[in-house]
Formats: sequence, C-alpha cells, structure tokens
Amino acid sequence: MRLFPRVTDIRRPRRYFALAVAATAVAAVAIPTAAAANSPASASSASAERSNPAAGIAWQPCTDPDFAGMDCGTMKAPVDYAHPGGPQVSLSMVRHRASDGAHRIGALVLNDGAGGSSIEQFRFALRFGLAQTPMGQRFDVIAMDPRGVGHSQAIHCTRPAKAPGITDLPSNQAQFDALVANNQAFAADCLKNNGPLLTHIDMASTARDFERLRVGLHETQLNWYGIQYSDLLGRTYAQMFPGRLRTMLLDTALDDALPPTERVATEMATAEQAFDRFAGWCHDTDSCALHGQDVAAVYDQLVAKADRTPIAVKGTGQTLTGQDIQAATQDFLVIKSVTWSTLGTAIQQALAGDATAFTHDVDKTLDHTQLQVAACLDQPPAATTYAGLAQLEMLARQTSPHLGGLVQSWTNMTGCLGWPVAAHSTAPASPVKHAPPALILQSTHQTLSAYSWAFGLAAQLPGSSVLSINGDDYSTYITSPCAASNANSYLIDRTLPAAGTLCAY
Repeated sequence: MRLFPRVTDIRRPRRYFALAVAATAVAAVAIPTAAAANSPASASSASAERSNPAAGIAWQPCTDPDFAGMDCGTMKAPVDYAHPGGPQVSLSMVRHRASDGAHRIGALVLNDGAGGSSIEQFRFALRFGLAQTPMGQRFDVIAMDPRGVGHSQAIHCTRPAKAPGITDLPSNQAQFDALVANNQAFAADCLKNNGPLLTHIDMASTARDFERLRVGLHETQLNWYGIQYSDLLGRTYAQMFPGRLRTMLLDTALDDALPPTERVATEMATAEQAFDRFAGWCHDTDSCALHGQDVAAVYDQLVAKADRTPIAVKGTGQTLTGQDIQAATQDFLVIKSVTWSTLGTAIQQALAGDATAFTHDVDKTLDHTQLQVAACLDQPPAATTYAGLAQLEMLARQTSPHLGGLVQSWTNMTGCLGWPVAAHSTAPASPVKHAPPALILQSTHQTLSAYSWAFGLAAQLPGSSVLSINGDDYSTYITSPCAASNANSYLIDRTLPAAGTLCAY
C-alpha cells in the first residue's frame, strides 16, 4: 500500500485508523516524490522560523482517479528549522475543496496517527463518503503526509527493526543486551540511509511543518482533525502557535502527561480488557470461528504451542513464536464490527498450522519504521536497564495474562532501548493557553486508548469536552453516527455537547 519499500517487522508497534479497514490495495498518488535531504541535527528556534517564512505550495490537478477534481500539491520545509536555509524536505498533500463553496468555513487538516499516510487515509475517507459529509461540504479538507511518511519524503531502512531471535520480553541480561545491540544497529542503518532527517521527524518539527502549511494556504486559522498520535500533534501545534487553530476535533485520545510507567501499565490493562470482551463476544457469536469455545483458553494454548514450536507462515519459510502472535493481537481488537471476527479466524488457522494472518498489517497504510523512530524521539522510555524492564515484565504478567503486555507502548519502549538520540517529552508543563476548546471523541473500551486518557488530554486544553461513545471502536467519527453528528456541530458552529454526554452506536 505504500509507495516506498520498507522492511516488515512482525513484532511491530501498532496504530490503526478505521478508514482503512475495507481496503486491500491502493493506487499511487500522482504527486512528485521528494529528494534526499541532509542537514546537521540541532534544536529548532522561533527566530529561525521568523527569518524564513513558509514557501508557497505548488498545486496541480490530481491525476489519480480517486482524487479526480482535487488539487495535489508539494511544499518544501527545512530539515532542521534552526537552519532554515539548509537542505529541505518535500511534503506532499491532497486538497478537496469545500463542495458548498458559498458556505465555506475554512481549511481543515486531516491527520493520521504516527507513521500513517494521511493521503492514503483520505483516500479511504472518500470511499466512506467524506466528501458528502458536512466536513467535506463546508471545509477545504487537506491531507498532508508528515515528514518521513508516505508520499512525502519517507524514512527508509534496509535492516529489520528486530532481527530473528530478538525478544521484546528479555528474561536475562544477555537477551536485554542483544535487544539493545539490535536497536543500535537498526538506528545506525536508518541514519545511514536517511541522514539527519532521521533525527528531525519529532513532533515539534512536524508541528512547524503544519504552520508552514497554514501560511502556504493563506489561512488565518486551521481546523484540526486528529486521531490518536495526531491528537498530541494538534495539542503541540496549539501550544507552539497560539491562536492559529479555530477548532480541534481529537479522536481516540492519548495522554502523554502521564508518567511513562503509568502509561504503559494502563495500556496493558486496557488491551487486556478489550481481549476479554472479544473472547466473550466470540464465544456467543455464531459468525466467530471459535463460537462456543473457551476463547481465552484456546488463545493461551496457541501462544504456548507457538512458544514451544514456532508456527509456519505459509509459503515464506518464516515462523512465529507465541510472543509474535501476542504482539500482533492488539491490532485485531480495534474495530468490533470488522476485526474481531478476523481475529477468531486467525487463531483457528494458526492452531491448524498456518500463522499467516498474524503477519498481515491490519492497517495497510502504516509505516512502522517511522512510527518507531518518532516514538524514540518523543517518548522517554519507562525503563532503560534490564532490572527496570524485568520489574515491568512482572507487571505485564499480572496485568496482561493473555497478551503478555505486548501492546503498542511496550514495543515502542523496547524498540527505543539503546537509541542514539535522547527523547524529549512534548507534554505541556501546564494547560495550553490560547487553544480552542477541543471536542474529544473517546470509546469507553478501545484497546489502544484508555478511556481515562481522554479526560487527561482535556485537562491540558481548558474548556474542552469529552464525548463518550459506549463501545469498542477506534476513529469514531466514521463508526458512530452520534459521534459524527456532535462532531459536525462542533466543527461548524463550535458548539460542544453537554458535559457527560454518552453516545450509543
């Protein structure tokens, strides 16, 4: 689904977006690709930004059939904003102009999560009828791939993120040391192939790109639609550029103000609860391949079997361990109506000797390399030594007996051990000033995002409202008519739902 090659890591960090659930292939967007960039790594500065106003956007009619009648554009941005005259990175975007031009409100930027192509997600959004929604009618919707992703200049590494035999759950110092050495080799390979761009795909640099986009669009303010990681990106943009956002629609929140240990522990428990809900549903539902069985026990048997004798991936020569299967499972829990039945079938097939389903990306637009690198730059790890990780592994065993704690936060953390560039949290020290009150859409039982995180994020954005959706799904603007109705009212009239509002599907 990507235009740029990448290695596949079956023990991958994960992020999902509902618009991608039905697709299996996409065509290439007719947008010029970026040239390589090189620049010394250094901190960004506001004075450097002011000395180099945003360059214009080069627009042209899109030639991709999915974007017929729309505008495709490219824009240059400094690799390092502290050196605006240095090498540039090329950013690509697609714009759908408001279909009700007479009542156009402004520009809305559609943002995927870390590592995801906003352009490809926009392709799926159009197939789901986004152009006919109030969002598509009243706003110019712009999808720009962030630096390091998709149709913009993409990160490319030739070495797999984790070599065979490397475990995310080391049981001794030697295995821990091997994990660290693996990560250092991966980082060195990525740096060799990408140059200093690798150290400048952090959240602050990406936020500066969106300010450059705003200036290039000649808009006084933007409207922001973020999903998971890009909720934090929107918050960061609002913090860095006060008053530049009119609205912030934030779907499936993260709360990076939590201590790292608390965040990973909360996600472990949240994903485990989602698995338990899946197991109960599968037992009671005729369409699930494991209907009538003790699904949790069957899954545990599969994991134990694969740890004793790794299970083949048909036609590849590859095999999966139980840990590989556990690390892939969270992906299957994100959308009840689509991915839960797929997980039941995947378990049944693996028990029969073919674990292929657990190697497939549920989200086919995601670049796991970019996601891993961004996590290493933006999220200080919860543990940096074997002793610290061993304590967290005990927590994982107690909190997450089925999934083993192998959730997104965990694999991000273990993938960053030994990373050569120190991470810097982007969480604000105090509530963000001069940001619009946000509408935060949050499912009560989403595997990737604890329900409580929405309220933590709301506290960072004064006046914001959490709209609770009673269910399990991710990206609720698409999956919940109630959420969509409230979101449209907010985007158009800036009207927030009453405090304590609960949506049912």
